[in-house]
Amino acid sequence: MIWNKSIECLDRESMCKLQGERLRSVVERVYHNCAPYRERMQQAGVLPEDIRTIDDIVKLPFSSKQDLRDYYPWGLLAVSRSEIVKIHASSGTTGKPIVMGYTRNDIANWAEAGTRCYAAYGLNKDDVIQVSYGYGLFTGGLGAHDAGLNLGATVIPMSAGNTEKQLLMMRDLGSTALACTPSYALYLAEALEKSGIPREELKLKVGIFGAEPWTEEMRKEIQFRLGIKAYDIYGLTEISGPGVGFECEHQNGTHLNEDLFFPEIVDPKTGEPLPDGVEGELVFTTLSKEGMPMIRFRTHDLTSLTHEKCECGRTLVRMSRILGRTDDMLIIRGVNVFPSQVEAVLCTLEEVEPHFFITVDRINNTDTFDIDVEIKEKFYSDVMSEMERLRKKIAHAIQSVVGIQPNIKPVAPGTIERSQGKAKRVNDKRKFK
Repeated sequence: MIWNKSIECLDRESMCKLQGERLRSVVERVYHNCAPYRERMQQAGVLPEDIRTIDDIVKLPFSSKQDLRDYYPWGLLAVSRSEIVKIHASSGTTGKPIVMGYTRNDIANWAEAGTRCYAAYGLNKDDVIQVSYGYGLFTGGLGAHDAGLNLGATVIPMSAGNTEKQLLMMRDLGSTALACTPSYALYLAEALEKSGIPREELKLKVGIFGAEPWTEEMRKEIQFRLGIKAYDIYGLTEISGPGVGFECEHQNGTHLNEDLFFPEIVDPKTGEPLPDGVEGELVFTTLSKEGMPMIRFRTHDLTSLTHEKCECGRTLVRMSRILGRTDDMLIIRGVNVFPSQVEAVLCTLEEVEPHFFITVDRINNTDTFDIDVEIKEKFYSDVMSEMERLRKKIAHAIQSVVGIQPNIKPVAPGTIERSQGKAKRVNDKRKFK
């Protein structure tokens, strides 16, 4: 189902015209209402009247997460403080939290974007959506919640955690869709298997998963264990939370709601624009956001774009699956390693669970690369020779993909801590040396 055909199937010429009009409007707003943007544009020699079409976006300077920290909390506000009706923020685990303010129109547009996602997953007003993202300052819970209300569905605001009650509500209230992180979906699958509740008693059919990177292999694992169709939903706090992008039934890339969030791909090092099909860093400009618009925001996500029409009929630009983030990439002994690569390998091995933890350190001026890998119960053994054989098999499989050999530590089932929110998979001790 397509929620808004007038936008989602708009021809390219009309979409570019709409984007150009909205870009001019947002540039005018930030130039006159937001001193940091005005100063940066003046330094770049750009005035609002220089922005005529969407192609002129390359004249504008970039913004970053650091800007939101530098001007915390209200320095990038583009409306009066009284117009802000809701606040969201990041965790602030690496510094000051990222605070974003929303006007009523911002919330309505965000809900519209999220509703397009739900419709693409085949959901409608007859569905029961269990939202198990965290509620509060995190955008996941309330973003997924408002989209469900806008769709007309029944929404269960579970939030994360309290797994026993999650399963009870899922069964007794007939949840047909589950919205949470993919790592928590796996945790729920494990809990369901141990609960004794027959999977056939659940009405669950769709998974709405995001907020952390996940692989095709992990998708297959979740689908098999929960008996659902798993869809990716893309968003980020600085732009608008879940609803920036979504998969359709063909799952051939992520459709981006480009009338609201204009995407670019740039060279991560030079910032120069890259053409369709070439992998680079994803950059977004919010075209309709009033409260705290972001102009050419560098996401650090690595992906590529295509403007080819999808089989589903949508003409919205699509992005490929995100390889990782430039700031998540580990450089170990000179080799670029993404945690998502490790996950993809582990999901292909029948002996292991998709739970792992990477520890990187530097000892005697040499990088160490250790991975704790959880072994499935039927393969876990006290026989040292069996565990050594399995350790070598896992190490070889990972080395064949990432290019360097890790030190694998097989651990017992249930050993690695489960996450009820975003999974923490890496401890890079070199940062503190």
